[in-house]
Amino acid sequence: MRHLIASNMMTLDGFLEGANRELDWHLVDEDFLGYAREMLRSVDTILFGRVTYEMMAAYWPTAPREEIQEKMNGLPKIVFSRTVPLPAWANTTVIHSDAAPEVARLKKQPGRDMVVLGSGALASALLQAGLVDEYRVILNPIILGSGRPMFRGFDSRLPLKLAGVRPFRSGVVMLSYQPQ
Repeated sequence: MRHLIASNMMTLDGFLEGANRELDWHLVDEDFLGYAREMLRSVDTILFGRVTYEMMAAYWPTAPREEIQEKMNGLPKIVFSRTVPLPAWANTTVIHSDAAPEVARLKKQPGRDMVVLGSGALASALLQAGLVDEYRVILNPIILGSGRPMFRGFDSRLPLKLAGVRPFRSGVVMLSYQPQ
């Protein structure tokens, strides 16, 4: 059975992005790029919500060529959206229905792990549905004061256990959690 990883950058005060969707606070250093390369080598499918998909589709096709760019463009991508009519990015499938049943089906198929990148609402919905096997919070050493919270839509507690800690030289810490 395939595993689903959700990987998100987060501020110390729990935000996925700033109040105006700004991401200029992301600390991207060689340690982070090393993590990104390792993670992309371990998966065969990337899952997105609409907003993150549109941002990624605008950047990666023309980004400087290197391993991360090749993986982002080459790996199969699935975007869950009721409003994206046709995929504008190579190797993309658009699913216009609820994500949870489709992800549950995909997890039963043979293959490597899958990852949700960004896409806070999608990651939260899949976590709440019990479909996320590992949640990687990439904690950036900054407090924004306002923004879009990382986790939304939870109406009950979800106990997690710490599965790993990976500090980066920049002060960023990747925390890995699994549902209990």
